[in-house]
Amino acid sequence: QVQLVESGGGLVQTGDSLRLSCAASGRTFSMYTIGWFRQAPGKEREFVAAFSGTGGTTFYVDSVKGRFTGSRDNAKNTVFLQMNSLKPNDTAVYYCAAAQGYYSDYLRIRRTGTYAYWGQGTQVTISS
Repeated sequence: QVQLVESGGGLVQTGDSLRLSCAASGRTFSMYTIGWFRQAPGKEREFVAAFSGTGGTTFYVDSVKGRFTGSRDNAKNTVFLQMNSLKPNDTAVYYCAAAQGYYSDYLRIRRTGTYAYWGQGTQVTISS
């Protein structure tokens, strides 16, 4: 069982940065792939990024490549998502999620159904 808590969201202007955190419970955090998803009003939840247990394998959706960077500190059971050059269409509730094991298949890692555990989400709002 893994419990996830996101933090770091807020209201910023176009071009600003935010750093999201996802804190996890559990003693086997390094065995979980962690994904970040977002959901804008009226839209489906979409994949943003994912990181393997060691952080050695990373995936990003094309729309955030070069702007978002993830990292994880397994000693602190925390995953971070540094978001730079934010745009209004980045506005959404951001969720972190955990899936046990290692995934190298991008099609699987971007599916919400791959992840068994979800946080409650943190709101990110970008004003133009």
